[in-house]
Amino acid sequence: MPELPEVETTRRGIEPHLGGHTITALTVRQPKLRWPIPSQLAEWVVNHRINSVTRRGKYLLINLTGGAIMIHLGMSGSLYMVNADQPAAYHDHVDLLLDSGQALRLTDPRRFGSVLWQPQGETHALLEKLGPEPLSDDFSAEYLQQRCAGRKQAIKQFIMNSQVVVGVGNIYANEALFRAGIHPKRAAGHIAAARLNRLVDEIKLVLARAIEQGGTTLKDFVGGDGKPGYFKQQLNVYGRGGELCCHCKSTLKEIRLGQRSTVYCSECQH
Repeated sequence: MPELPEVETTRRGIEPHLGGHTITALTVRQPKLRWPIPSQLAEWVVNHRINSVTRRGKYLLINLTGGAIMIHLGMSGSLYMVNADQPAAYHDHVDLLLDSGQALRLTDPRRFGSVLWQPQGETHALLEKLGPEPLSDDFSAEYLQQRCAGRKQAIKQFIMNSQVVVGVGNIYANEALFRAGIHPKRAAGHIAAARLNRLVDEIKLVLARAIEQGGTTLKDFVGGDGKPGYFKQQLNVYGRGGELCCHCKSTLKEIRLGQRSTVYCSECQH
């Protein structure tokens, strides 16, 4: 599943092609995605100017005067800029045609993505309970200490909870915990303040570096510019179970935690 760096990479790739342009048509070839595409969406967006493209968690928001088109890439979705007359392939479900002669095309083989609408001045129900953005000042050491207090849940599952902080998916939770020297199964409420401070710093650093590298290509992810991400080359633990730790040369262990693959070093992480 595309995680926050992949979504942010996509946002940065498509925004220069969308901002300031007017939507001239909406083509929906398959309305049945994770949730049905609103039948009135064309009425709400056609002939409206795109003001900006922003991101909230893993949702992309194409902001218009009357509201925002909310796009989630699901498990396998991708957004591309194409010429408006380029024939659609089988999994090309939605086109947003622009006055530039280009179109923003959503491709989603597994159809777990979504295209929804958020009216101006409202917050969509899917965004209401989201925690702070991890790269913002709202996600601070003090904030994480307060949220962790008294919690028995494993720290890895805790930081992957989007109501605690958005966008710290499985890949980056593994990497940040390794860099912070924290065992993924340690109870969130049993971690000293200084170590939580370090964890906040490492989450921010890992995500920022992944964005700089265009995300992490694991299977078929590419950004909005059609280029793959390269952060996979910098992964210390994720996907490396059974290999040697890059720091102490111990064998990395792999377990299932919250039904997700979790890789850690028993010597470096406590």
